[in-house]
Amino acid sequence: MLIEVKDKVVSTEIFERKFVCDLNACKGACCIEGDAGAPLTFEEIHLLEDNLEHIIPYMRPEGIAEVERNGVFYVDQDNEPVTALLNGSGECAFVYFDEKGITKCAVEQAYNEGKTNFKKPISCHLYPIRVKQFNDFEALNYDVWPICAPACACGDKLDVPVFRFLKEPLIRAFGEDFYKELEVVDRELKASRD
Repeated sequence: MLIEVKDKVVSTEIFERKFVCDLNACKGACCIEGDAGAPLTFEEIHLLEDNLEHIIPYMRPEGIAEVERNGVFYVDQDNEPVTALLNGSGECAFVYFDEKGITKCAVEQAYNEGKTNFKKPISCHLYPIRVKQFNDFEALNYDVWPICAPACACGDKLDVPVFRFLKEPLIRAFGEDFYKELEVVDRELKASRD
């Protein structure tokens, strides 16, 4: 079911589904699998390009080579800009692996260490919510991906709805008032089920 929240259309699945990333289980597979890079805004392309010198120290040699050869993004089959991938695989050029073999983001690591003001692409930060722009509105939908089964199990165990898990990126993307409105909708949906 879809509901209108402020100027957006939101799937009720973001209230009903549970989700908490479990990196020990999935190892960050969403950054190295798939058929395209992470969706980017044009502003984010400029942020990646402008901050690249601060991000490169956290990247792997093959990621650096890809970005130097082809740039920080490419245009996918939907004619949208997405992060560069290694050799056309599903592996983002900006990933590296920690000592446990967990995929990490060089962009986010540069941010965490105070080297940039750009945390990471909002599409990555908002996942598993995907935002789609239509002519008159934006739609927020829950994206089901089998590699996220451990996150769903962890969310069920901890009883954390998708929108609560994604509080920080939702506020980053749409503002505090929008998030407060989501909390109101959540209470109303719970009341209607009781």
